[in-house]
Amino acid sequence: MGENREMDEKTHTTGYTDDHAKAGLDTKFPEIETWRNQFRAYEILIDDPEFTSVCPKTGLPDFGVLTIRYMPREKCLELKSLKEYLFTYRNLGIFQENIANQVLDDVVKATDPVWCEIKGDFRPRGGISTVVTARYPRTEERS
Repeated sequence: MGENREMDEKTHTTGYTDDHAKAGLDTKFPEIETWRNQFRAYEILIDDPEFTSVCPKTGLPDFGVLTIRYMPREKCLELKSLKEYLFTYRNLGIFQENIANQVLDDVVKATDPVWCEIKGDFRPRGGISTVVTARYPRTEERS
């Protein structure tokens, strides 16, 4: 047992805390408005090519392209309110992984789509870029 604890301590990333990991998730985001869909079985693709947020540990800005793809059921996203919603992230300290998942949860809550995919393609920082994809319905299987 002591050996496993030592191993966990050696492999655990230092400097990042649980507070960093959940930073931004308790933010009160503006409501995303919708309008009534008139058609069936089609896809909507929305992208924000200038998406920005802030690393909760370093305070450095993160830049990327955020893409929202979904098949509407009864409601479609109203773009002006979506833009205001996405602006909330501009000065928010939040991990990139949490952004994709939070946006997914909020889009699903607003629209109840047939399916939805949120992709955050974040620009390199320190030579490493990150692509995070979150899908609804959520499954643990990789497609």
